[in-house]
Amino acid sequence: MKSGWRWYGAKDAISLREIRQAGVTDVVAALYGRRPGEVWPVEEIQALARQVKDAGMAWSVVESVPVHEDIKKHAGDWRTYVENYKQTLRNLAACDIKTVCYNFMPVLDWTRSNLAYVLPDGSDVLCYNHVEVAAFDLFSLKRPNAARDYDEETRDRAKTLWEKLPPSERTRIEKSILLGLPGTVDDLTPAEFLKQLDAYRDIGEETLRAHLYGFLNEITPILEETGVKMAIHPDDPPRPLFGLPRVLSNATDIRRMCRECPSTNVGLTLCTGSLGGSLDNDEVAIFREFAPRVHFGHFRNIRHIAPGVFHESESHLLGKVDMIGLVKELLKEERRRGEGIVVRPDHGRHLEIDRARTCYSGYDYGGRLVGLAELRGLVFGLEHEMQG
Repeated sequence: MKSGWRWYGAKDAISLREIRQAGVTDVVAALYGRRPGEVWPVEEIQALARQVKDAGMAWSVVESVPVHEDIKKHAGDWRTYVENYKQTLRNLAACDIKTVCYNFMPVLDWTRSNLAYVLPDGSDVLCYNHVEVAAFDLFSLKRPNAARDYDEETRDRAKTLWEKLPPSERTRIEKSILLGLPGTVDDLTPAEFLKQLDAYRDIGEETLRAHLYGFLNEITPILEETGVKMAIHPDDPPRPLFGLPRVLSNATDIRRMCRECPSTNVGLTLCTGSLGGSLDNDEVAIFREFAPRVHFGHFRNIRHIAPGVFHESESHLLGKVDMIGLVKELLKEERRRGEGIVVRPDHGRHLEIDRARTCYSGYDYGGRLVGLAELRGLVFGLEHEMQG
């Protein structure tokens, strides 16, 4: 396992020196000053890669080159944005950066209803509560026809919850859901969110799937020419939200993508937290089935505390995901390839040592430091066992 770490560049509260001291070899980064659809210039790519190299590490994974919303919708200048994407891939390959994480989720890159769910030890983590999301959708956002997307029990529970919540808690839920992923999209206002949702009114799952497969097959000649691997991130959470289609939530979805896009350069970011958001997903079995297509990993663990309610675990090794079984599959695949796979610890806890820092939600130093140490220790132990 190559030890990865997501870094948000010069504005990140965590320095490259600290990252290297955590045992990281491979930095996961992007040109966050570039907007979706823009070509990434070689000079800017080289400058960031040089900065990382000077700190003793390699910038080996891009997270992410955002797919412009017009490509997902086949609207506006989407063909121009596809050509720009191709050029960015060429430019990255010219700088020897050949793994690209991305997603095809409409509008929101991820959704949580609580960014500071407090665990018994006083640390806090990200949490998803489907009733809170439904309450926001029905009674704050007031999305047209939202009621038909929820069963009667969920509607009733959401109504009861919203009526008893104080204004501060309503605001907490609203801000948590509307928070844009740093470096990818802007924080959304309710009015802008509704506008973006409406743009997908006539785009169902099959249409979005066709747009995804068409995009991937269009860029495949560039991938095979340059050796770039595209690693799609699963839907997060893996369930329909706000009337938006979902196309990569489970093994069936991944299997279909692999069938429709046969190039092995088209693959997966194995995110255990996203896949783990569904109790129906078996993350170890998914890795085993699609191992040759796993180009990058996000490893974290979660706990389901009620139907539709889950939060990040107190440990990357404990929770819904069988992390021991998963890392065993990772090591088997690395042996088959004869090379390591970059894995980064995802969504660490917010610990006391980071209270004075301003970090992105889930991307504190201490929590990820502990997570990476746990994962590295597991790897060392399993490698020793496999050699014995």
